[in-house]
Amino acid sequence: MDRYILIIACVLRVVRCYSSGEVTEACDDMAPQHFVTAQTSPAPFSVTADRSSFKEGDEITVRLIADSTPFIGFMLQARAVNGSSPVGVFTVTGGEAQLLTCNGQPSAVSHTSASAKLSIQGTWRAPTSDDFNSIQFIASFVIDFSTFWVGVRSYPVTFSGTAATPANSTSIPITSTTSASSTAVFPSQSSLSISSAGCGSSKVCFRQPLNCDPGVSPDCYFLSTMTSTRDTAIHLEMNGPSDGYIAIGFSDDQMMGSDDIFICGRDSNGIIQLQHAYSTGRRRPDIVPLGNVSDVKSSMKDGIISCSFMTRNPISTRRSVRSSCPYYLMFAHGPTSNGEIGHHTSTFISDTKMDISRPRVVTNAIQPLIKAHGALMLIAWMTTGSLGMITARYLKEKECWQDVWFLAHVFLMTLTVAATTIAFILSFSHVRGWSGGAHPVLGCVVMILAFFQPIAAMFRCGPQRRWRILFNWSHALNAVAIKVLAVAAIFTGLSLIDSSEDKWLLKVMGGFVGWEASVYILLDVHMRCKRSDNEEGASESACKALLLLVLFFLGNVAFLVALLVGIGMS
Repeated sequence: MDRYILIIACVLRVVRCYSSGEVTEACDDMAPQHFVTAQTSPAPFSVTADRSSFKEGDEITVRLIADSTPFIGFMLQARAVNGSSPVGVFTVTGGEAQLLTCNGQPSAVSHTSASAKLSIQGTWRAPTSDDFNSIQFIASFVIDFSTFWVGVRSYPVTFSGTAATPANSTSIPITSTTSASSTAVFPSQSSLSISSAGCGSSKVCFRQPLNCDPGVSPDCYFLSTMTSTRDTAIHLEMNGPSDGYIAIGFSDDQMMGSDDIFICGRDSNGIIQLQHAYSTGRRRPDIVPLGNVSDVKSSMKDGIISCSFMTRNPISTRRSVRSSCPYYLMFAHGPTSNGEIGHHTSTFISDTKMDISRPRVVTNAIQPLIKAHGALMLIAWMTTGSLGMITARYLKEKECWQDVWFLAHVFLMTLTVAATTIAFILSFSHVRGWSGGAHPVLGCVVMILAFFQPIAAMFRCGPQRRWRILFNWSHALNAVAIKVLAVAAIFTGLSLIDSSEDKWLLKVMGGFVGWEASVYILLDVHMRCKRSDNEEGASESACKALLLLVLFFLGNVAFLVALLVGIGMS
Protein backbone atom coordinates (compact mmCIF):
# COMPACT_ATOMS: atom_id res chain seq x y z
CA MET A 1 0.00 0.00 0.00
CA ASP A 2 2.83 2.40 0.90
CA ARG A 3 4.31 1.80 -2.56
CA TYR A 4 1.05 2.87 -4.31
CA ILE A 5 0.75 5.96 -2.14
CA LEU A 6 4.31 6.95 -3.06
CA ILE A 7 3.60 6.53 -6.80
CA ILE A 8 0.41 8.62 -6.59
CA ALA A 9 2.20 11.36 -4.67
CA CYS A 10 4.90 11.57 -7.36
CA VAL A 11 2.61 11.86 -10.38
CA LEU A 12 -0.14 14.07 -9.05
CA ARG A 13 0.16 17.80 -9.85
CA VAL A 14 -0.19 20.20 -6.95
CA VAL A 15 -3.49 22.07 -7.21
CA ARG A 16 -3.88 25.51 -5.70
CA CYS A 17 -7.24 27.29 -5.58
CA TYR A 18 -7.63 31.05 -5.57
CA SER A 19 -11.37 31.57 -5.27
CA SER A 20 -10.89 35.23 -4.31
CA GLY A 21 -8.56 35.96 -7.20
CA GLU A 22 -5.71 36.86 -4.80
CA VAL A 23 -2.82 35.24 -6.66
CA THR A 24 0.25 36.70 -4.96
CA GLU A 25 2.57 34.51 -7.06
CA ALA A 26 1.55 36.63 -10.06
CA CYS A 27 2.84 39.92 -8.65
CA ASP A 28 5.96 39.90 -10.84
CA ASP A 29 4.89 38.54 -14.23
CA MET A 30 1.15 39.28 -13.81
CA ALA A 31 0.32 35.95 -15.50
CA PRO A 32 -2.46 33.65 -14.24
CA GLN A 33 -1.08 30.44 -12.80
CA HIS A 34 -2.85 28.36 -15.47
CA PHE A 35 0.19 26.60 -16.93
CA VAL A 36 -0.92 27.99 -20.31
CA THR A 37 0.90 30.51 -22.52
CA ALA A 38 -0.66 33.96 -22.81
CA GLN A 39 -2.15 35.16 -26.09
CA THR A 40 0.21 37.03 -28.42
CA SER A 41 -2.45 38.65 -30.61
CA PRO A 42 -3.56 42.27 -29.93
CA ALA A 43 -5.71 42.28 -26.80
CA PRO A 44 -9.38 43.29 -27.25
CA PHE A 45 -9.12 45.38 -24.08
CA SER A 46 -7.82 48.78 -23.04
CA VAL A 47 -6.68 50.49 -19.84
CA THR A 48 -7.40 54.20 -19.31
CA ALA A 49 -6.73 56.78 -16.58
CA ASP A 50 -8.81 59.85 -15.83
CA ARG A 51 -5.86 62.24 -15.93
CA SER A 52 -2.57 62.72 -17.74
CA SER A 53 -0.43 63.88 -14.79
CA PHE A 54 -0.41 63.62 -11.00
CA LYS A 55 1.33 64.79 -7.86
CA GLU A 56 2.09 63.10 -4.57
CA GLY A 57 -1.00 61.74 -2.87
CA ASP A 58 -3.32 62.23 -5.87
CA GLU A 59 -6.01 59.69 -6.63
CA ILE A 60 -6.48 58.44 -10.19
CA THR A 61 -9.49 56.52 -11.42
CA VAL A 62 -8.48 53.64 -13.68
CA ARG A 63 -10.89 51.91 -16.06
CA LEU A 64 -10.54 48.50 -17.69
CA ILE A 65 -12.60 48.33 -20.87
CA ALA A 66 -13.42 45.43 -23.20
CA ASP A 67 -13.81 46.32 -26.87
CA SER A 68 -16.41 43.61 -27.49
CA THR A 69 -15.44 40.38 -25.71
CA PRO A 70 -16.14 40.48 -21.94
CA PHE A 71 -13.61 39.26 -19.38
CA ILE A 72 -14.16 37.19 -16.23
CA GLY A 73 -10.89 38.00 -14.48
CA PHE A 74 -8.17 40.63 -14.38
CA MET A 75 -5.12 41.83 -12.51
CA LEU A 76 -4.10 45.51 -12.38
CA GLN A 77 -0.91 47.23 -11.24
CA ALA A 78 0.74 50.63 -11.58
CA ARG A 79 4.41 50.61 -12.49
CA ALA A 80 6.98 53.21 -13.38
CA VAL A 81 7.52 53.39 -17.12
CA ASN A 82 10.07 50.67 -17.95
CA GLY A 83 9.88 49.58 -14.31
CA SER A 84 9.25 46.07 -13.01
CA SER A 85 7.76 46.65 -9.52
CA PRO A 86 4.28 47.91 -8.60
CA VAL A 87 4.02 51.39 -7.07
CA GLY A 88 1.27 53.26 -5.26
CA VAL A 89 -1.75 51.88 -3.45
CA PHE A 90 -5.12 50.78 -4.78
CA THR A 91 -8.39 51.08 -2.89
CA VAL A 92 -11.54 49.00 -3.37
CA THR A 93 -14.92 50.64 -2.73
CA GLY A 94 -17.15 47.72 -3.65
CA GLY A 95 -17.14 43.97 -3.88
CA GLU A 96 -16.08 43.84 -7.53
CA ALA A 97 -12.37 43.24 -6.87
CA GLN A 98 -9.85 42.11 -4.28
CA LEU A 99 -6.77 43.99 -3.11
CA LEU A 100 -3.58 42.08 -3.73
CA THR A 101 -0.52 42.61 -1.55
CA CYS A 102 2.67 42.99 -3.57
CA ASN A 103 5.90 44.30 -2.05
CA GLY A 104 4.24 44.48 1.35
CA GLN A 105 1.40 46.87 0.38
CA PRO A 106 -1.93 46.70 -1.48
CA SER A 107 -0.39 47.80 -4.78
CA ALA A 108 -2.44 45.56 -7.09
CA VAL A 109 -6.05 44.62 -7.74
CA SER A 110 -7.31 41.24 -8.94
CA HIS A 111 -10.70 39.76 -9.61
CA THR A 112 -12.18 36.48 -10.78
CA SER A 113 -15.90 35.98 -11.27
CA ALA A 114 -18.28 33.69 -13.07
CA SER A 115 -20.05 36.74 -14.50
CA ALA A 116 -18.34 38.34 -17.50
CA LYS A 117 -17.78 42.10 -17.60
CA LEU A 118 -17.26 44.69 -20.31
CA SER A 119 -15.76 47.33 -18.00
CA ILE A 120 -14.68 47.93 -14.42
CA GLN A 121 -12.88 50.73 -12.59
CA GLY A 122 -10.76 51.28 -9.48
CA THR A 123 -8.86 54.03 -7.66
CA TRP A 124 -5.08 54.35 -7.31
CA ARG A 125 -3.31 56.65 -4.87
CA ALA A 126 0.09 58.04 -5.82
CA PRO A 127 2.99 57.37 -3.42
CA THR A 128 4.79 60.16 -1.60
CA SER A 129 7.88 59.73 -3.70
CA ASP A 130 9.23 61.19 -6.92
CA ASP A 131 11.61 58.39 -7.85
CA PHE A 132 9.97 58.10 -11.26
CA ASN A 133 8.97 60.54 -13.99
CA SER A 134 5.84 58.75 -15.16
CA ILE A 135 3.83 55.60 -14.51
CA GLN A 136 1.64 53.26 -16.51
CA PHE A 137 -1.25 51.09 -15.46
CA ILE A 138 -0.72 47.51 -16.60
CA ALA A 139 -3.41 44.84 -16.64
CA SER A 140 -3.89 41.17 -17.44
CA PHE A 141 -7.30 40.03 -18.73
CA VAL A 142 -8.79 36.54 -18.59
CA ILE A 143 -11.62 35.33 -20.84
CA ASP A 144 -11.43 31.68 -19.85
CA PHE A 145 -8.88 29.23 -18.42
CA SER A 146 -6.77 29.00 -21.59
CA THR A 147 -7.44 32.45 -23.12
CA PHE A 148 -5.84 35.46 -21.44
CA TRP A 149 -3.65 38.47 -22.22
CA VAL A 150 -0.80 39.84 -20.11
CA GLY A 151 0.74 43.33 -20.10
CA VAL A 152 -2.01 45.52 -21.58
CA ARG A 153 -0.83 49.07 -20.86
CA SER A 154 -2.38 52.48 -20.44
CA TYR A 155 -0.86 55.67 -21.73
CA PRO A 156 1.87 57.08 -19.47
CA VAL A 157 0.72 59.37 -16.67
CA THR A 158 3.35 61.98 -15.87
CA PHE A 159 4.48 62.83 -12.35
CA SER A 160 4.24 66.54 -11.58
CA GLY A 161 4.78 68.69 -8.52
CA THR A 162 1.88 70.92 -9.60
CA ALA A 163 -1.84 70.35 -9.77
CA ALA A 164 -2.99 67.41 -11.83
CA THR A 165 -4.42 67.80 -15.30
CA PRO A 166 -8.05 66.65 -15.59
CA ALA A 167 -8.91 63.94 -18.06
CA ASN A 168 -11.00 66.14 -20.32
CA SER A 169 -8.04 68.44 -20.86
CA THR A 170 -6.84 66.28 -23.72
CA SER A 171 -6.13 69.00 -26.25
CA ILE A 172 -4.07 72.16 -26.32
CA PRO A 173 -5.47 75.06 -28.36
CA ILE A 174 -2.73 76.38 -30.60
CA THR A 175 -2.42 79.95 -31.76
CA SER A 176 -2.77 79.80 -35.51
CA THR A 177 -2.64 81.97 -38.58
CA THR A 178 -4.76 82.06 -41.67
CA SER A 179 -4.91 84.06 -44.87
CA ALA A 180 -7.26 87.00 -45.19
CA SER A 181 -9.44 85.00 -47.57
CA SER A 182 -10.25 82.41 -44.92
CA THR A 183 -13.78 82.38 -43.55
CA ALA A 184 -12.60 81.60 -40.00
CA VAL A 185 -10.80 84.18 -37.88
CA PHE A 186 -7.64 83.11 -36.05
CA PRO A 187 -5.34 85.04 -33.75
CA SER A 188 -2.41 86.57 -35.55
CA GLN A 189 0.92 84.73 -35.47
CA SER A 190 3.80 84.25 -37.85
CA SER A 191 3.39 81.29 -40.19
CA LEU A 192 5.04 78.02 -39.20
CA SER A 193 7.70 77.00 -41.71
CA ILE A 194 8.15 73.27 -42.37
CA SER A 195 10.50 72.04 -45.09
CA SER A 196 12.19 68.87 -46.30
CA ALA A 197 15.64 70.10 -45.25
CA GLY A 198 17.43 67.35 -43.33
CA CYS A 199 15.34 64.49 -44.74
CA GLY A 200 17.38 61.31 -44.70
CA SER A 201 20.29 62.92 -42.84
CA SER A 202 18.89 64.22 -39.55
CA LYS A 203 15.22 63.18 -39.63
CA VAL A 204 12.86 60.54 -40.95
CA CYS A 205 10.59 61.91 -43.68
CA PHE A 206 7.40 60.51 -45.15
CA ARG A 207 5.70 62.49 -47.91
CA GLN A 208 3.19 62.30 -50.71
CA PRO A 209 3.91 62.91 -53.58
CA LEU A 210 7.37 61.39 -53.40
CA ASN A 211 10.18 63.91 -52.81
CA CYS A 212 7.82 66.89 -52.51
CA ASP A 213 8.87 69.85 -50.34
CA PRO A 214 6.15 71.35 -48.08
CA GLY A 215 7.99 74.66 -48.18
CA VAL A 216 7.54 74.82 -51.97
CA SER A 217 4.56 72.68 -53.01
CA PRO A 218 1.08 73.49 -51.58
CA ASP A 219 -0.11 69.95 -52.38
CA CYS A 220 2.58 68.22 -50.30
CA TYR A 221 1.51 65.93 -47.44
CA PHE A 222 4.53 65.76 -45.18
CA LEU A 223 5.51 64.00 -41.93
CA SER A 224 8.91 64.09 -40.24
CA THR A 225 10.27 62.68 -36.97
CA MET A 226 13.55 63.54 -35.30
CA THR A 227 14.72 62.01 -32.04
CA SER A 228 16.82 63.73 -29.40
CA THR A 229 20.28 62.42 -28.52
CA ARG A 230 19.94 63.67 -24.93
CA ASP A 231 16.61 62.14 -23.86
CA THR A 232 13.54 60.32 -25.17
CA ALA A 233 12.04 63.41 -26.83
CA ILE A 234 10.68 63.06 -30.37
CA HIS A 235 10.20 66.15 -32.53
CA LEU A 236 7.26 65.68 -34.91
CA GLU A 237 6.20 67.82 -37.87
CA MET A 238 3.19 67.40 -40.13
CA ASN A 239 1.91 69.48 -43.01
CA GLY A 240 -0.77 69.15 -45.66
CA PRO A 241 -3.76 70.74 -47.38
CA SER A 242 -7.00 70.03 -45.50
CA ASP A 243 -10.20 71.82 -44.53
CA GLY A 244 -10.50 69.81 -41.29
CA TYR A 245 -7.54 67.92 -39.88
CA ILE A 246 -4.30 66.13 -40.61
CA ALA A 247 -3.07 63.24 -38.46
CA ILE A 248 -0.03 61.03 -38.04
CA GLY A 249 0.01 57.55 -36.55
CA PHE A 250 2.39 54.81 -35.45
CA SER A 251 1.23 51.24 -36.00
CA ASP A 252 2.39 47.64 -35.74
CA ASP A 253 0.77 46.85 -39.09
CA GLN A 254 -0.58 48.59 -42.16
CA MET A 255 -4.21 48.48 -41.03
CA MET A 256 -6.10 50.87 -38.80
CA GLY A 257 -6.46 49.68 -35.21
CA SER A 258 -4.26 49.76 -32.08
CA ASP A 259 -2.41 52.85 -33.32
CA ASP A 260 -0.84 55.79 -31.47
CA ILE A 261 -2.13 58.97 -33.17
CA PHE A 262 -1.59 62.73 -33.03
CA ILE A 263 -4.27 64.89 -34.66
CA CYS A 264 -3.93 68.53 -35.68
CA GLY A 265 -7.25 70.04 -36.72
CA ARG A 266 -10.04 72.56 -36.19
CA ASP A 267 -12.04 72.57 -32.99
CA SER A 268 -15.69 73.64 -32.69
CA ASN A 269 -14.61 77.31 -32.76
CA GLY A 270 -12.38 76.91 -35.80
CA ILE A 271 -9.19 77.08 -33.72
CA ILE A 272 -6.42 74.63 -34.58
CA GLN A 273 -5.79 72.19 -31.74
CA LEU A 274 -3.46 69.27 -31.12
CA GLN A 275 -4.98 66.06 -29.80
CA HIS A 276 -3.59 62.69 -28.75
CA ALA A 277 -5.67 59.65 -29.70
CA TYR A 278 -5.65 55.89 -29.78
CA SER A 279 -7.51 53.82 -32.36
CA THR A 280 -9.37 50.70 -31.33
CA GLY A 281 -10.61 48.73 -34.32
CA ARG A 282 -11.77 50.65 -37.37
CA ARG A 283 -13.96 53.20 -35.63
CA ARG A 284 -13.22 56.80 -34.67
CA PRO A 285 -10.09 56.99 -32.48
CA ASP A 286 -10.53 57.61 -28.75
CA ILE A 287 -9.09 60.90 -27.51
CA VAL A 288 -6.65 60.30 -24.65
CA PRO A 289 -4.67 62.62 -22.35
CA LEU A 290 -2.09 64.59 -24.28
CA GLY A 291 0.64 63.60 -21.86
CA ASN A 292 4.15 64.98 -21.93
CA VAL A 293 3.95 67.22 -25.01
CA SER A 294 5.65 70.62 -25.36
CA ASP A 295 6.79 73.27 -27.87
CA VAL A 296 3.49 73.09 -29.75
CA LYS A 297 3.33 75.35 -32.82
CA SER A 298 0.99 75.51 -35.78
CA SER A 299 -0.30 77.61 -38.62
CA MET A 300 -3.12 77.46 -41.12
CA LYS A 301 -2.68 79.41 -44.31
CA ASP A 302 -4.46 79.06 -47.65
CA GLY A 303 -6.03 75.80 -46.53
CA ILE A 304 -2.72 74.21 -45.48
CA ILE A 305 -2.41 72.98 -41.88
CA SER A 306 1.05 72.79 -40.32
CA CYS A 307 1.92 71.50 -36.84
CA SER A 308 5.17 71.03 -34.94
CA PHE A 309 5.61 69.73 -31.40
CA MET A 310 7.83 67.75 -29.05
CA THR A 311 6.60 64.60 -27.30
CA ARG A 312 8.25 62.57 -24.57
CA ASN A 313 5.43 60.04 -24.40
CA PRO A 314 6.54 56.50 -25.27
CA ILE A 315 4.85 55.38 -28.47
CA SER A 316 2.12 52.99 -27.37
CA THR A 317 0.50 50.19 -29.37
CA ARG A 318 -1.03 46.91 -28.28
CA ARG A 319 2.24 45.08 -28.81
CA SER A 320 4.76 47.57 -27.47
CA VAL A 321 5.21 50.76 -25.48
CA ARG A 322 8.60 52.07 -26.54
CA SER A 323 10.05 54.78 -28.74
CA SER A 324 12.79 52.60 -30.24
CA CYS A 325 10.55 49.94 -31.80
CA PRO A 326 10.07 49.95 -35.58
CA TYR A 327 6.62 51.14 -36.61
CA TYR A 328 4.66 51.70 -39.77
CA LEU A 329 4.09 55.42 -40.30
CA MET A 330 0.59 56.60 -41.21
CA PHE A 331 -0.66 59.94 -42.49
CA ALA A 332 -4.34 60.80 -42.86
CA HIS A 333 -6.43 63.87 -43.58
CA GLY A 334 -10.13 64.59 -43.63
CA PRO A 335 -12.95 66.91 -42.50
CA THR A 336 -14.05 67.96 -39.02
CA SER A 337 -17.53 68.74 -37.68
CA ASN A 338 -17.97 70.69 -34.45
CA GLY A 339 -14.47 69.78 -33.41
CA GLU A 340 -14.84 66.04 -34.08
CA ILE A 341 -12.83 64.42 -36.84
CA GLY A 342 -14.69 62.72 -39.67
CA HIS A 343 -13.70 59.73 -41.75
CA HIS A 344 -10.38 60.34 -43.44
CA THR A 345 -10.47 61.43 -47.07
CA SER A 346 -7.18 59.72 -47.82
CA THR A 347 -4.38 57.85 -46.05
CA PHE A 348 -0.72 57.17 -46.78
CA ILE A 349 1.11 54.28 -45.13
CA SER A 350 4.84 53.52 -45.19
CA ASP A 351 5.94 50.48 -47.16
CA THR A 352 8.06 49.09 -44.29
CA LYS A 353 8.40 49.39 -40.53
CA MET A 354 10.62 52.28 -39.49
CA ASP A 355 12.97 52.87 -36.59
CA ILE A 356 12.32 56.59 -36.17
CA SER A 357 15.71 57.09 -34.49
CA ARG A 358 17.46 56.33 -37.80
CA PRO A 359 16.99 59.11 -40.39
CA ARG A 360 15.83 58.05 -43.83
CA VAL A 361 13.22 58.85 -46.48
CA VAL A 362 10.16 56.60 -46.36
CA THR A 363 8.07 55.66 -49.38
CA ASN A 364 4.34 55.16 -49.55
CA ALA A 365 2.99 51.60 -49.63
CA ILE A 366 0.16 50.52 -51.89
CA GLN A 367 -1.36 47.23 -50.85
CA PRO A 368 -1.40 44.36 -53.40
CA LEU A 369 -5.21 44.15 -53.18
CA ILE A 370 -5.51 47.82 -54.14
CA LYS A 371 -3.09 47.33 -57.04
CA ALA A 372 -5.14 44.36 -58.22
CA HIS A 373 -8.31 46.44 -57.89
CA GLY A 374 -6.85 49.20 -60.05
CA ALA A 375 -5.50 46.79 -62.66
CA LEU A 376 -8.85 45.01 -63.03
CA MET A 377 -10.77 48.28 -63.39
CA LEU A 378 -8.34 49.45 -66.07
CA ILE A 379 -8.67 46.19 -67.98
CA ALA A 380 -12.45 46.26 -67.61
CA TRP A 381 -13.26 49.81 -68.69
CA MET A 382 -10.30 50.78 -70.86
CA THR A 383 -9.93 47.55 -72.83
CA THR A 384 -12.63 44.86 -72.77
CA GLY A 385 -15.46 47.33 -72.13
CA SER A 386 -14.26 49.67 -74.87
CA LEU A 387 -13.94 46.81 -77.38
CA GLY A 388 -17.39 45.53 -76.44
CA MET A 389 -18.98 48.94 -77.00
CA ILE A 390 -17.19 49.45 -80.34
CA THR A 391 -18.27 45.98 -81.49
CA ALA A 392 -21.94 46.76 -80.83
CA ARG A 393 -21.90 50.20 -82.42
CA TYR A 394 -19.71 49.81 -85.49
CA LEU A 395 -19.69 46.12 -86.51
CA LYS A 396 -23.35 45.11 -86.36
CA GLU A 397 -24.02 46.95 -89.63
CA LYS A 398 -21.24 45.07 -91.45
CA GLU A 399 -22.64 42.09 -93.33
CA CYS A 400 -19.55 39.99 -92.76
CA TRP A 401 -19.91 40.51 -88.97
CA GLN A 402 -23.63 39.82 -88.69
CA ASP A 403 -23.16 36.39 -87.11
CA VAL A 404 -20.21 37.33 -84.92
CA TRP A 405 -20.64 40.82 -83.46
CA PHE A 406 -23.32 39.88 -80.90
CA LEU A 407 -21.34 36.94 -79.53
CA ALA A 408 -18.20 39.07 -79.33
CA HIS A 409 -20.14 41.88 -77.62
CA VAL A 410 -21.67 39.55 -75.01
CA PHE A 411 -18.35 37.86 -74.31
CA LEU A 412 -16.42 41.12 -73.89
CA MET A 413 -19.06 42.77 -71.71
CA THR A 414 -19.36 39.65 -69.55
CA LEU A 415 -15.62 39.87 -68.91
CA THR A 416 -16.03 43.56 -68.13
CA VAL A 417 -18.78 43.05 -65.55
CA ALA A 418 -16.92 40.10 -64.00
CA ALA A 419 -13.68 42.10 -63.68
CA THR A 420 -15.61 45.06 -62.21
CA THR A 421 -17.29 42.81 -59.63
CA ILE A 422 -14.00 41.20 -58.57
CA ALA A 423 -12.30 44.61 -58.32
CA PHE A 424 -15.22 45.92 -56.25
CA ILE A 425 -14.98 42.98 -53.82
CA LEU A 426 -11.19 43.35 -53.53
CA SER A 427 -11.42 47.02 -52.57
CA PHE A 428 -14.04 46.47 -49.87
CA SER A 429 -12.30 43.39 -48.50
CA HIS A 430 -9.17 45.51 -48.06
CA VAL A 431 -10.76 48.68 -46.66
CA ARG A 432 -13.45 46.81 -44.67
CA GLY A 433 -15.56 49.93 -44.57
CA TRP A 434 -16.38 53.14 -46.37
CA SER A 435 -13.57 55.51 -47.27
CA GLY A 436 -14.09 59.17 -47.99
CA GLY A 437 -13.79 61.13 -51.21
CA ALA A 438 -15.31 60.88 -54.67
CA HIS A 439 -13.60 57.65 -55.71
CA PRO A 440 -15.71 55.16 -53.70
CA VAL A 441 -18.92 56.99 -54.67
CA LEU A 442 -18.08 56.78 -58.37
CA GLY A 443 -17.00 53.16 -58.00
CA CYS A 444 -20.26 52.13 -56.32
CA VAL A 445 -22.36 53.87 -58.99
CA VAL A 446 -20.36 52.11 -61.72
CA MET A 447 -20.83 48.75 -60.00
CA ILE A 448 -24.61 49.23 -59.64
CA LEU A 449 -25.14 50.35 -63.24
CA ALA A 450 -22.85 47.61 -64.60
CA PHE A 451 -24.72 44.99 -62.56
CA PHE A 452 -28.14 45.95 -63.95
CA GLN A 453 -27.00 46.46 -67.56
CA PRO A 454 -26.84 42.73 -68.51
CA ILE A 455 -29.98 41.96 -66.46
CA ALA A 456 -31.97 44.54 -68.43
CA ALA A 457 -30.55 43.12 -71.67
CA MET A 458 -31.85 39.64 -70.81
CA PHE A 459 -35.42 40.93 -70.60
CA ARG A 460 -35.37 43.03 -73.78
CA CYS A 461 -38.26 42.69 -76.19
CA GLY A 462 -37.94 41.32 -79.74
CA PRO A 463 -36.34 43.31 -82.57
CA GLN A 464 -39.69 43.91 -84.31
CA ARG A 465 -41.57 45.13 -81.25
CA ARG A 466 -42.56 48.78 -81.16
CA TRP A 467 -40.94 49.35 -77.73
CA ARG A 468 -37.59 47.94 -78.80
CA ILE A 469 -36.31 51.44 -79.56
CA LEU A 470 -36.69 52.35 -75.89
CA PHE A 471 -34.47 49.48 -74.88
CA ASN A 472 -31.89 50.36 -77.55
CA TRP A 473 -31.63 53.97 -76.37
CA SER A 474 -31.64 53.20 -72.64
CA HIS A 475 -29.06 50.41 -73.10
CA ALA A 476 -26.78 52.69 -75.12
CA LEU A 477 -27.15 55.71 -72.79
CA ASN A 478 -26.52 53.59 -69.70
CA ALA A 479 -23.38 52.18 -71.34
CA VAL A 480 -22.10 55.69 -72.07
CA ALA A 481 -22.88 56.79 -68.50
CA ILE A 482 -20.99 53.79 -67.07
CA LYS A 483 -18.03 54.52 -69.33
CA VAL A 484 -17.84 58.18 -68.31
CA LEU A 485 -18.21 57.40 -64.59
CA ALA A 486 -15.66 54.57 -64.81
CA VAL A 487 -13.11 56.88 -66.43
CA ALA A 488 -13.74 59.48 -63.71
CA ALA A 489 -13.34 56.79 -61.02
CA ILE A 490 -10.05 55.65 -62.58
CA PHE A 491 -8.73 59.23 -62.61
CA THR A 492 -9.63 59.76 -58.94
CA GLY A 493 -8.16 56.37 -58.03
CA LEU A 494 -4.88 57.05 -59.83
CA SER A 495 -4.61 60.43 -58.10
CA LEU A 496 -4.68 58.60 -54.75
CA ILE A 497 -1.76 56.30 -55.56
CA ASP A 498 0.36 58.42 -57.92
CA SER A 499 3.37 59.37 -55.80
CA SER A 500 5.32 61.08 -58.60
CA GLU A 501 5.67 64.85 -58.47
CA ASP A 502 4.70 65.26 -62.14
CA LYS A 503 1.64 62.96 -61.77
CA TRP A 504 2.90 60.61 -64.47
CA LEU A 505 0.08 58.08 -64.12
CA LEU A 506 -2.57 60.77 -64.56
CA LYS A 507 -0.83 62.05 -67.69
CA VAL A 508 -0.69 58.56 -69.20
CA MET A 509 -4.37 58.06 -68.37
CA GLY A 510 -5.16 61.37 -70.05
CA GLY A 511 -3.36 60.19 -73.16
CA PHE A 512 -5.27 56.89 -72.99
CA VAL A 513 -8.63 58.69 -72.93
CA GLY A 514 -7.53 60.95 -75.79
CA TRP A 515 -6.50 57.94 -77.86
CA GLU A 516 -9.84 56.21 -77.33
CA ALA A 517 -11.78 59.38 -78.15
CA SER A 518 -9.79 59.82 -81.38
CA VAL A 519 -10.54 56.26 -82.53
CA TYR A 520 -14.23 56.66 -81.66
CA ILE A 521 -14.37 59.81 -83.80
CA LEU A 522 -12.59 58.13 -86.73
CA LEU A 523 -14.93 55.14 -86.63
CA ASP A 524 -17.98 57.37 -86.41
CA VAL A 525 -16.82 59.48 -89.37
CA HIS A 526 -16.09 56.32 -91.33
CA MET A 527 -19.57 54.93 -90.62
CA ARG A 528 -21.30 58.14 -91.69
CA CYS A 529 -19.21 58.44 -94.84
CA LYS A 530 -20.13 54.86 -95.77
CA ARG A 531 -23.83 55.65 -95.45
CA SER A 532 -23.53 58.69 -97.73
CA ASP A 533 -21.23 57.03 -100.25
CA ASN A 534 -23.15 54.25 -102.01
CA GLU A 535 -20.33 53.47 -104.40
CA GLU A 536 -17.92 52.19 -101.77
CA GLY A 537 -17.67 48.42 -101.71
CA ALA A 538 -18.73 46.52 -98.67
CA SER A 539 -15.49 44.56 -98.48
CA GLU A 540 -13.34 47.70 -98.63
CA SER A 541 -15.40 49.33 -95.86
CA ALA A 542 -15.09 46.22 -93.68
CA CYS A 543 -11.31 46.21 -94.18
CA LYS A 544 -11.02 49.85 -93.09
CA ALA A 545 -13.15 49.21 -90.02
CA LEU A 546 -11.10 46.14 -89.16
CA LEU A 547 -7.86 48.12 -89.55
CA LEU A 548 -9.13 50.80 -87.17
CA LEU A 549 -10.13 48.15 -84.65
CA VAL A 550 -6.67 46.55 -84.80
CA LEU A 551 -5.03 49.93 -84.29
CA PHE A 552 -7.41 50.65 -81.44
CA PHE A 553 -6.58 47.36 -79.76
CA LEU A 554 -2.81 47.79 -80.13
CA GLY A 555 -2.95 51.35 -78.81
CA ASN A 556 -5.05 50.29 -75.85
CA VAL A 557 -2.65 47.50 -75.00
CA ALA A 558 0.30 49.92 -75.08
CA PHE A 559 -1.38 52.43 -72.76
CA LEU A 560 -2.68 49.64 -70.51
CA VAL A 561 0.78 48.11 -70.09
CA ALA A 562 2.25 51.53 -69.24
CA LEU A 563 -0.39 52.12 -66.57
CA LEU A 564 -0.11 48.62 -65.11
CA VAL A 565 3.67 48.97 -64.84
CA GLY A 566 3.21 52.35 -63.17
CA ILE A 567 0.74 50.92 -60.66
CA GLY A 568 3.03 47.99 -59.96
CA MET A 569 5.95 50.32 -59.24
CA SER A 570 3.90 52.66 -57.03
